[in-house]
Amino acid sequence: MRISCSLGNSGDSGRGSGSGDAGRPQPSGRTGRPRNAAADAAILAATRDALVELGWSKLTMGDVSARAGVAKTTLYRRWAGKNELVVDAVAELFDALELPDRGSLEADIEYVVLQFAALLHRPEAKTALMAVVAESTRDPALRDRIRSAIVERQKHLVVLGRERAQARGELPREEDESLAGHTTDLIFDVIAGTVVHRALVSAEPVDELWVATFTALLMHGLKGAAR
Repeated sequence: MRISCSLGNSGDSGRGSGSGDAGRPQPSGRTGRPRNAAADAAILAATRDALVELGWSKLTMGDVSARAGVAKTTLYRRWAGKNELVVDAVAELFDALELPDRGSLEADIEYVVLQFAALLHRPEAKTALMAVVAESTRDPALRDRIRSAIVERQKHLVVLGRERAQARGELPREEDESLAGHTTDLIFDVIAGTVVHRALVSAEPVDELWVATFTALLMHGLKGAAR
């Protein structure tokens, strides 16, 4: 199978073609005082720090409120509990990923993979992501929140990369939006899954040589990458 043959449509809709912040859920759905961006940032940063130091099982809302310098009631006005808070703390890190135009699809892929790997190398990202993924195996609601707050929101990078490649004439367009959406899901799963496995499970370096080889495999398939 040549993945590059199916990298195709700017109208990706599938289960994950929403872009950017549009898919971001409000953590608790509660009404009350307006949200304070600075307070939110402090709380999410404190959550990540606490995870690194304490781990998932020992982390409490009280730990986070003390580190962030806010009342515990402030946390509960924003997040219903620890699960929602930690997922949003992880999601904020991934929202920093971007895909500037590097001039070609190959260069775009290499850039975002290196950027993703650098993010996963950070202790707070590594610890937080591994913690929520492990906990989600026992908590379907947490798994759904990870999917909506992290996975679906980052698929806009795949959509953007394909749109640019189509505009350059590097990729054909797919007329079937449903098929294009499934292709978006597949590309995201291949890239994200491979990099997470390499960086966090195998604990192997994601360096420029590895990224170039992986990109060649993604672009040209097994036969092309072996040349």
